[in-house]
Amino acid sequence: MLLLAGGSAAISADWRRDWATLRNERHGFLIAYPVDVFQQLRAPDTDEGRVLYSRDGHAQLLVGAFLNDDATTLADYRSYLMQENYAGADIGYAPLRGNWFVISGSLGDREFYERVSFTCGGRLINSWAMIYPKSERRFYNRVVEAVARTYSPGAGRTGQCD
Repeated sequence: MLLLAGGSAAISADWRRDWATLRNERHGFLIAYPVDVFQQLRAPDTDEGRVLYSRDGHAQLLVGAFLNDDATTLADYRSYLMQENYAGADIGYAPLRGNWFVISGSLGDREFYERVSFTCGGRLINSWAMIYPKSERRFYNRVVEAVARTYSPGAGRTGQCD
């Protein structure tokens, strides 16, 4: 099997072949990820989300959803993330649309991509993010693109915002 060396990680060149799908029963979101790249190391503490780690531990895939109990607006939540998580970051891509936004860029030696969607009239906040070493961005940028195509934000257990 051909291997690509990226930093200290050796990842299968055919990482696109084997995927697992996470479906959150409570909030209804779906996302798939390549199992040769990410793994879940421990059982989640909550049913609101998951954190998966790259095989070498240098990258993370975070996915979750939670109730918007404070009725925060999409723009306000985006501003909050920009201030709390990405202050000082070099933002390269940050579209804001009707019910979703993306924040993508770099901070120090890390790259990040975060997608946030408001569903159920803004009552449910769905998000996923990938954080990875800047030195491995050529590889992980392709992984981000592939994972993004699988993501479906949730709308409750039945898809009816229940």
